[in-house]
Amino acid sequence: MGDWARYRRSPDVPLEVMRAHFERHAYHRHAHDTYSLGVTEAGAQTFTCRGGTFTSAGGMVMAFNPDDPHDGHAANRLGFTYRMVHIGPELMAGVLRDAAERPVGLPLFAEPVVTAPEVARRLLDLSNALLDETPTLGAAGPNRQGSPLDRGGNGLASLRHDELLTRVVWAITRHSRRRASPSGAAPLARVTGADVVRVAERARAVLDEAGLAEVSAGRLAEATGRSRFTVYRSFQARYGLSPSDYQRQLRVRAARRMLGDGVPAARAAALAGFADQSHLNRWFLRYFGITPGAFQRALVGPG
Repeated sequence: MGDWARYRRSPDVPLEVMRAHFERHAYHRHAHDTYSLGVTEAGAQTFTCRGGTFTSAGGMVMAFNPDDPHDGHAANRLGFTYRMVHIGPELMAGVLRDAAERPVGLPLFAEPVVTAPEVARRLLDLSNALLDETPTLGAAGPNRQGSPLDRGGNGLASLRHDELLTRVVWAITRHSRRRASPSGAAPLARVTGADVVRVAERARAVLDEAGLAEVSAGRLAEATGRSRFTVYRSFQARYGLSPSDYQRQLRVRAARRMLGDGVPAARAAALAGFADQSHLNRWFLRYFGITPGAFQRALVGPG
């Protein structure tokens, strides 16, 4: 297969992702100025960190704090495939404050490599969204599709990425609490039932008022007077969708109406806020089981 790597960096926030396969490459000892969370997809890699030697095999999670020195290389000649998400301390601090979790600066895990399936799944979701890929554990070879980060600002993508990052931190917290307490994890702080409804309905009103315009997680938090974390959980509890899922639904429905009025698919995609026609095609198919083209052709009666 040979060595290969893909890398994307957000233009707006300190968030980076890399997916790579290495057989010969070996990292010299170094440290990042970010929180760095990784998942080994296939194979195994060995590295030294925090005074010990560790091996991360398929499905395992790696967690490095800022300025955690480490190296790394393939554990055998078959190499390893992995991805790593780098999160700036200020971004991590904001998410942790939203979740009312422990202060930033403590190790994310007691050890820099752990078996944590929920954390691995959430990291895969986040990195896939940033890379615009859909690989699974054990997948081989790079996916060369374009990334949303290459296409400029996109409110829907930004909101979705924020939610996926929150899920990563939430999963880390749940894992850490389960490890720390033999009796199980203490539940995260809950808002009251009435507050869930108020927060969710206010957030939905903001999304409805915005129509197809960009809406950030920060704007929803400001409008409701609650944290981004609380907005996300309240909206999910009330409507069964995340705010970004709801916003995408508004955009798909808007595109469907335009298509019904005879607007070309490429034009409808742009007006509805999708990155391009293929982006609309993917979501239209997922929502309605047919492509935009098939939908428009079905409106034409017998000649």
